[in-house]
Amino acid sequence: MSARGVACEVVRRTFEEDAYTNRAFRAEAERAELDDRERRQAMRLAFGTVQRVRTLDHALESLAGRPAGELQPTLRAALRIGAYQLLFSEGVPAHAAVNETVELCKRVAGLHTAGLANAVLRRISAAGPEWVAGLPVALRHSYPDWVAREWEEMLGAEDAEAVMAAQNEPPELSVRMNSLRARDVDLGVPAHRDPDLPEALVIDAPFDVAGSEELAAGLIWPQSRAAMLPARLLAPEPGMRVLDLCAAPGGKAGQLAALMENRGELVCVERHAGRAGALHATLDRFGASCARVVEVDALEFSEAGFDRILLDPPCSGLGVLAGRPDARWRGSEAAADRMAETQRRMLEHARTLLAPGGRLVYSVCTIRRAEGEEVLAGGRQTLPHRDGTDGFYMAAIDA
Repeated sequence: MSARGVACEVVRRTFEEDAYTNRAFRAEAERAELDDRERRQAMRLAFGTVQRVRTLDHALESLAGRPAGELQPTLRAALRIGAYQLLFSEGVPAHAAVNETVELCKRVAGLHTAGLANAVLRRISAAGPEWVAGLPVALRHSYPDWVAREWEEMLGAEDAEAVMAAQNEPPELSVRMNSLRARDVDLGVPAHRDPDLPEALVIDAPFDVAGSEELAAGLIWPQSRAAMLPARLLAPEPGMRVLDLCAAPGGKAGQLAALMENRGELVCVERHAGRAGALHATLDRFGASCARVVEVDALEFSEAGFDRILLDPPCSGLGVLAGRPDARWRGSEAAADRMAETQRRMLEHARTLLAPGGRLVYSVCTIRRAEGEEVLAGGRQTLPHRDGTDGFYMAAIDA
C-alpha cells in the first residue's frame, strides 16, 4: 500500500470506526511496511487531514456541492486527503494532487468514482488557499467553535489565532533523558539542549522515538518540555515520600524518580489494571526501584503524609492537539466542564494527603481557564506559539 493509501485508511478508521489516529497510523504503516520517507509522507497527510477535517468538509460542500456525509466512506476519506493537499500542503503542484487523488479514489472506492473525484477536486483546486484565508477563524483553522471562543476569551483574538495555527503544525520532537540509566544520550541525529531543563533533548531531525533502541533500554522517554516542567516545579529531593496521584503512562513518574536520585519512596497511583501493569513495566525499564504502583482510584487513595504530591489529572487536552490530531473532535464543552469539577475534587482530596511543610503541584495539559487558574490560581501557562512546546498549566501549593 502507498503512503496515500495508508493515510486514506487512517482517516477512514478515525472517522468511521472512532479509532485514535496515532494508533491507527502505527498499525497501518507497519502493515504496509513503509520506509522512513513514505512513513513521514503518510503521517503528514493523515494527521493534517484529521486536524483540518472541518475546513475540508466545508470545501467539499460549499465549493463542490458534495456534503461529506453523503459520500461513501472510503471515497470520503480519499477526497478529504486530496482537499487537504490542495488547500494546505505545500510542495505538491495542484494538477499532481488532483491526478494522484483521482487514482487513489479509483483504488479504494472503484473506477466509477473517477469522474466525480476529478470534478470535485478541480473545483477545490480553483478556489485554492486564498479561499481558506477568507473563512471565519475557527473554520479557517479547523477547530470547534467552543474551543475558539474559549481561547479568544482567555487570550484575546490575536493570541487565540496564533495558538490555533501553532497546533496545526507538527509538535516539537523532544525526549527526556533518564539519568537513572545515563547522564547523556547520543541519538545520532541533530539535537539541542534546553538550559532550563537538563534532562530535555529536543531533536532537530526525523527520528523514530517509538522504534528506537534507546527507548527500549529506558534511556529516553518521549515527553515535551512543557510536560517536564511540573516535576521540576515540585522539586522532590532524595529521601522524600512522593506521590504521583495520576501516574500512567509514567513519564512524569520516571522524572520524579530521577530527581529523587532513586532514594526515598515514590507512590504511583493508577486505577485501571492494564494501565497500572504498563506503568509498572515502564518504571522497571527506567530503573526506578524507589517506585511502587498502587492500583486504586485517585479519589479513594488514602495514604497520607507525603512531602511532595504531583496531581496531573485527566483534562480536556487542549494544549496537546498538535500531537493528537483527533482530540479536538472527541471532546465537548460540557465534557470539559465535567472534567473541571473532577479536577477540583481531586485537588481537595490531594491536599488532605500532604504532610506539613510539603508541596503539591497541580498540572494539566490544556489551555483553558476553567481547568487552570479557576482550579488553582497563581500558576504558569505555557503556549505553543510563544514557548515552542505544549500548552500546560501548572501551579503549586506549599503547606
